[in-house]
Amino acid sequence: MIDLRLLREDPDRARASQRARGEDVALVDALLSADERRRSSGVRFDELRNEQKSLGKLIPKASADEKAELLKKASQLAADVKAADAERDAADAETQELLQRLGNLVHPDVPVGGEEDFVTLETHGTIRDFGAEGFEPKDHLELGQILGAIDVERGAKVSGSRFYFLTGVGALLELALVNAAIAQATAAGFTPMLTPALVRPQSMAGTGFLGQAAQDVYHLDKDDLYLVGTSEVPLAAYHMDEIIDADRLPLRYAGFSPCFRREAGSHGKDTKGIFRVHQFDKVEMFSYVTPEDSQAEHQRLLAWEKQWLSALELPFRVIDVASGDLGSSAARKFDCEAWIPTQGKYRELTSTSDCTEFQSRRLSIRVREGKQIRPLATLNGTLCAVPRTIVAILENHQQADGSVYVPEVLRPYLGGREVLEPVAK
Repeated sequence: MIDLRLLREDPDRARASQRARGEDVALVDALLSADERRRSSGVRFDELRNEQKSLGKLIPKASADEKAELLKKASQLAADVKAADAERDAADAETQELLQRLGNLVHPDVPVGGEEDFVTLETHGTIRDFGAEGFEPKDHLELGQILGAIDVERGAKVSGSRFYFLTGVGALLELALVNAAIAQATAAGFTPMLTPALVRPQSMAGTGFLGQAAQDVYHLDKDDLYLVGTSEVPLAAYHMDEIIDADRLPLRYAGFSPCFRREAGSHGKDTKGIFRVHQFDKVEMFSYVTPEDSQAEHQRLLAWEKQWLSALELPFRVIDVASGDLGSSAARKFDCEAWIPTQGKYRELTSTSDCTEFQSRRLSIRVREGKQIRPLATLNGTLCAVPRTIVAILENHQQADGSVYVPEVLRPYLGGREVLEPVAK
């Protein structure tokens, strides 16, 4: 959530942010009104309580005639205090409910618009000309079948659409990717973490995943637990309700977990193969920093993602995601999109978001600097979303005979293999 004081001092900034996101601008004014009622009812309650206390001191000293009148007044005051307390609680509850619905303030440099209004910041690598090489590229699903690496038919038989098995070298390729990604993150100073896949509602809500993203979340009603769509959730909640000394920052974690997403709004999109699925594994970077350092940390996370994709020898571009395509917790987001040859376009492989103080306020995570205690900033960055990375590797590094070149960074984790060979039929 955002700072209410900032909202009061500069409501136009919040209105502009809502407008840029394509969200309801009237929410800002409703929130300001609720906050004003909350503060004024709080003042009213305090005044009545002080009056009640003062009256309570007079009653024992009053004469019999005076006491009856004072007791009558005390009874009325008690009713007024109770009413003021209820009014204050109602206004506070309304303020908090509206505040939970307000997205993070969009960074002023974010391009305004929808999904297609991003700005390309840079491109890396060379897109292969398969025609010049004399063959038509196969898609990742056909390659996965040739290599004995992917089985979506049995995935659908066992679990339904958008599920899959990684088999043989496909399973080994996932393990290689995870190990290589964790190795890079550890070398960069991240603490590796294996995180829970089930979290309580306050963890999910605190990271901002029960608002606009709620339709994609799996909920276990009987246990009131949520399956995470990213280890960002448990990593953000890891320090919930804690005060962290400033000299411990930055804190950086690299979480590995299964991820679960309904993909509720993706009907008809990427239905073939494993690009968009309900369950996948991912290595996620997560940082806790001071608010002043969040933009610099955002660039560092992006640099580590670029390092990873470059090590995989993939052609990719970096985009500045437009305001209407931001998640509610992100003030700014960069995506790294790899070229997918059979689709003839770039597709998101990694992303990194600066959430500023939005999540830490909701999760009550603060930093202590001397005598000052204040919210800190959180950031996240996907290092390796496994299925999409496998898609990019298979399609970009395929050879005419259906074999696939193995990038050097993965070879130590694949028994030294330089090529993934087709399996005998």
